[in-house]
Amino acid sequence: MDLTSPSPAARRAAAIARHLAAAAAPIPASSALEPSCCLSYVPPESTERPAAFAPADLRLLLDGHDLPTRDWLFRAMEESPLFRSRSSRTGSRVFVAPDFNDGKEGQREATMRRIAYLNRRGVFRGWLTEDGAAAELRKLALLDCIAIYDHSLAIKIGVHFFLWGSAIKFLGTKRHHDKWLVATENYDIKGCFAMTELGHGSNVRGIETIATYDSETREFIINTPCESAQKYWIGGAANHATHTIVFCQLHINGRNEGVHAFVAQIRDEDGTVLPNIHIADCGHKIGLNGVDNGRIWFQNIRVPRENLLNLVADVLPDGRYVSMIDNPDQRFAAFLSPLTLGRVNIAVNSVYISKVSLAIAVRYSLSRRAFSIAPDAPEMLLLDYPSHQRRLLPLLAKVCLMSSAGNFMKNMYVKRTPEMSKDIHIYSSALKATLTWQNMITIQECREACGGQGLKTENRIGIFKSEFDVQSTFEGDNNVLMQQVSKALYAEFLGAQKKQQPFKGLGLEHLNGSSPVIPDKLTSSILRSSKFQMDLFCLRERDLLKQFVEEVSLHLAQGESREKALMLSYQVAEDLARAFTERTILQIFLEDEMNVPSGSLKEVLGLLRSLYVMVNIDESTSFLRYGHLSRDNVALVRKEVLKLCSELRPHALAVVSSFGIPDAFLSPLAFDWIEANALSTGSH
Repeated sequence: MDLTSPSPAARRAAAIARHLAAAAAPIPASSALEPSCCLSYVPPESTERPAAFAPADLRLLLDGHDLPTRDWLFRAMEESPLFRSRSSRTGSRVFVAPDFNDGKEGQREATMRRIAYLNRRGVFRGWLTEDGAAAELRKLALLDCIAIYDHSLAIKIGVHFFLWGSAIKFLGTKRHHDKWLVATENYDIKGCFAMTELGHGSNVRGIETIATYDSETREFIINTPCESAQKYWIGGAANHATHTIVFCQLHINGRNEGVHAFVAQIRDEDGTVLPNIHIADCGHKIGLNGVDNGRIWFQNIRVPRENLLNLVADVLPDGRYVSMIDNPDQRFAAFLSPLTLGRVNIAVNSVYISKVSLAIAVRYSLSRRAFSIAPDAPEMLLLDYPSHQRRLLPLLAKVCLMSSAGNFMKNMYVKRTPEMSKDIHIYSSALKATLTWQNMITIQECREACGGQGLKTENRIGIFKSEFDVQSTFEGDNNVLMQQVSKALYAEFLGAQKKQQPFKGLGLEHLNGSSPVIPDKLTSSILRSSKFQMDLFCLRERDLLKQFVEEVSLHLAQGESREKALMLSYQVAEDLARAFTERTILQIFLEDEMNVPSGSLKEVLGLLRSLYVMVNIDESTSFLRYGHLSRDNVALVRKEVLKLCSELRPHALAVVSSFGIPDAFLSPLAFDWIEANALSTGSH
């Protein structure tokens, strides 16, 4: 060992001394740091190209109807301080939004104050007392706008008008209409809808609440026989509802006639719960705390015989049961008809929330920069990164096509006839499930695309996650609804086969022709061809329907019951329901696109459609799994997605501007996000 060498401790001490000496030395003037230029917000409108098409034209296509009515209601909400939270002013802009920092009870009372304001402004005039397609579409347009503002407000109004009110109107008769429709429209009474129970949600046939007819007093005795029969998640029940529709098993003379609907009063005019009725709060939820969801128990309450909603079936004074529908299954389906409009509203609402999320995220991505790709080059806009385009622009394409699907569903509903009931149920089930699922995907991607700013409640997107998660399970569990779709397609196949008649309705006419042939080698021009796109989606649906029928038949041949056979075939059933829905959405949009004259808007619609198709292929394993496309062609589709994103990029601002959502209904993040976070604004 060299004893003359300095020890490790001495070497470290010497190194520290040199660093300290260097730090104390004066900095040459030439080496001084220049002050950096602070970031400033640049509005996308000042940097993006002028729109290649008129956003107003695309808005008319996407909104579909009642644009002046929508704009009137948007202005009415902006004018009232009731629609602004305590922190609604950000810099030079004012935004409308509920105050989610308020407690549960505060949010509920704020919802009721807003309803009272809308009622004074005449928003609800004619919602139950005017008939015709135009009146119904106007009502749906107004609800679209309310839902853009606040989900709780839309749900509270929806339960009152579209569940309670629709049940009175469409399951009741003149005696019910005269007594309750005008009172409901004026909010003289407040209705709720007691169908779901603790023990039974989707399986409405299995509910346990009982209504027994007493022929001596000509009354029904409604009873909750066990804890699992308590009515659960009943919107409006916990605080405000005065009346409810109660769904019960009807017992007459020892015979169960199945599920029927009754009107029952649950509170008096002062808001006091009536005797033999117990109501409890469902408590704080992850979202929708502006809705007072409650639980209800009935202890042998009595309601008059006339309170049975008797359009479908009635009980005569002497206790005889009569019905205009002999088939119990068809009778049961008629009692569930009020849920159809609810599903339509939920599906359309989910599209509008996706639009709000995308408008915010796209605008932010057109003003926020990150990293440079060359020395001394400015940082790049987020939306100029191909990866960011791939995250947001396919969602933009999907929401546009789903807007057309929502309008199709609304128009079908307002022009409904009894013969259309089956088709409306299938379409509303498929679209409610698909559009609400897609909404949650869109919200999550937009939240992430906005980084940490997406977490702030005032920027809306983050809070949407908890506010709209419920859409996947209320008014029908999405997975159950899609199973109903595949079962219905199975029944259509068997019916056509048995009657030896061609398919008619649900867009299934393509099954009557020969099977489409997909070219072995695809090109970009073929991939963008609407004929190829429809052929591919129809081929997938056709093959999956055939496979589903064959798989069910195999289980039946092995001795399984029909229900068990359908249940065991759920994997193919899921793929079939998705194939049916995606083909339906494409077909609806194509019809809208064909009605647009040649020009720049039609070209952009073609980009949106092609991107929708390519992304669905890219994201679904079914095309490769079932052999509809080769591995090489699927790889080509993946590259085409990137090309389409690049081509759609210049139109992104124009597309989100065409959504027709006023600035005040977006968020600070969609505009000058630097000013919104400045110390001088008091932002928190």
